[in-house]
Amino acid sequence: VQLVESGGGLVQAGGSLRLSCAASGFTLDEYVIGWLRQVPGKKRERVSSMSTRDGTTWYADSVKGRFIISADKAKNTVYLQMNSLKPEDTAVYYCAAPFWAPTNEGQGTQVTVSS
Repeated sequence: VQLVESGGGLVQAGGSLRLSCAASGFTLDEYVIGWLRQVPGKKRERVSSMSTRDGTTWYADSVKGRFIISADKAKNTVYLQMNSLKPEDTAVYYCAAPFWAPTNEGQGTQVTVSS
């Protein structure tokens, strides 16, 4: 099982980024998959998840209305569209599966939002 994130970077507040998570070794339908984020010295935070079997999504209150999770089953890839970014969104973002008790995570991608 492998999860590889990409798409992070530096963006100004109010801007957008799209993260990608390419999964291999399993199909997206096997797990609820999603995104976590972590700031050094702080607890890891759940951001968003998706079940590709039934389309159910979940968002943390802190990102609701700004972030959108989606998936391309043909590419076995999950995306996180992040809009209206705020400095407090700055973190390393990880893809994880199964989302609520991760046993597989990627290496993370840094997102930095400048004010």
